[in-house]
Amino acid sequence: MRIILLGPTASGKTELSLQIAEELEIPIISVDSRQCYKHLDIGTAKPSEKELQRVEHYNISNLELDEPDSVQAFSERAEVWEKEILSSSDHSFFVGGSTLHLQSLIRPIEDIPSANEDNIAEIESQIDKEGIEPVYNKLNSVDPEYVKTMDGMNRQRIIRALDVWMQTGKPFSSFHSNEEFELPDDTLVFGLQRDRQNLYDRINQRVDNMIDEGLAEETQKVLEMGYSKDLQPLNAVGYREIIAVLEGKMELDKAVEKIKTQTRRYAKRQLTWFKRWDFIEWLPADEKKPEELKEILLSHLAAKQ
Repeated sequence: MRIILLGPTASGKTELSLQIAEELEIPIISVDSRQCYKHLDIGTAKPSEKELQRVEHYNISNLELDEPDSVQAFSERAEVWEKEILSSSDHSFFVGGSTLHLQSLIRPIEDIPSANEDNIAEIESQIDKEGIEPVYNKLNSVDPEYVKTMDGMNRQRIIRALDVWMQTGKPFSSFHSNEEFELPDDTLVFGLQRDRQNLYDRINQRVDNMIDEGLAEETQKVLEMGYSKDLQPLNAVGYREIIAVLEGKMELDKAVEKIKTQTRRYAKRQLTWFKRWDFIEWLPADEKKPEELKEILLSHLAAKQ
């Protein structure tokens, strides 16, 4: 059985997933578009070393920062990992909140054309001359649905989406259609449900914790390693604001508030996406402890088998 545990950022997936994985004696495959990158630990809320020792994880720190990634690439990696896990276990377990990555697990991605180098060169040239914002605005005009799934002005994702549009005349989001579809019989999907204000309070606290744990120092270290600030992972919420602080373009307190605001908006977009999926079994995370939520999930799993 394929088990998927999803939820917006800061909803409490980590501890619950660890308890479930320990109970079932299976590893976790992370469904997160940023935790797969090395060196980005604090800003991506990556599981701690202690948590990684409790349960084996896949898709954590497996890519270099300058290594390109995509939903398609994740889907292909996940397929290999799942096959490996199911060779010795009855279940596979996916945990995360990246919407298109999650969708790729339950609905095959339509055939997307490979990259057109001429298009990419043209788009990159425009970005170099005019900056990222005009190109982002162009994508927003031709594919607003895809822009809603993005975490800010993600250079690589903008270029890829525009390249596909230039080749096909179709929005990139049309290849990840979110129209109604049936859940495969071998899949169970659970979601963590929280009161909106409680979730926002948790997000605000998480951001404060990230700052206290050294997000600025982590970002500075990555830049000192020689990585460009324009790389896809560093254009995500959290890192781009801290980079602005390090460059003297923003005060730290303003950056913190901006990170909180942008993260809350991202969580809202996640929730909007998840509401379209009526097959999610929602778990009341405000009302019950992780131990109790684990038992609810396991009872659903037992009934399905």
